[in-house]
Amino acid sequence: MEFYTESAAQTERLGELLAQQLCAGDVVAFYGDLGAGKTALTRGIARGLGSRMQVTSPTYTIVNEYPDGRLPLFHFDLYRLSSSDELFDIGWEDYMDRGGVCAVEWSERAEDALQDAICVRIERQDGDMRRITVTGGRELAAFSV
Repeated sequence: MEFYTESAAQTERLGELLAQQLCAGDVVAFYGDLGAGKTALTRGIARGLGSRMQVTSPTYTIVNEYPDGRLPLFHFDLYRLSSSDELFDIGWEDYMDRGGVCAVEWSERAEDALQDAICVRIERQDGDMRRITVTGGRELAAFSV
């Protein structure tokens, strides 16, 4: 599926719509340059799961937890990791066993740990326009922003 958004608000709305289809154990692997909109999309996923918490980038903490929605959301930022071994060292399998959704920024740092993930590629276009492509993982129903 391919989407175009023209603002951070539209990108967040796309995340909300995606969240409606997410199930316990789903992994959403984000790919995109710095400032592409990965955290904005995650904010939308959190809101779509029913979280009322403020979503921020976990760049320095590696993972932020948002447990207050219909499913807990575990928001990872792998930018500071050099391999999937480091992801396993911080308890990746434990997070997977907790029955939530894992949203993973900078997924290319640990692709071998994310084989069945829903892949979300965010590309900056002109101005605030983003091209967002959702592939892989399990089959999702079609939806539009």
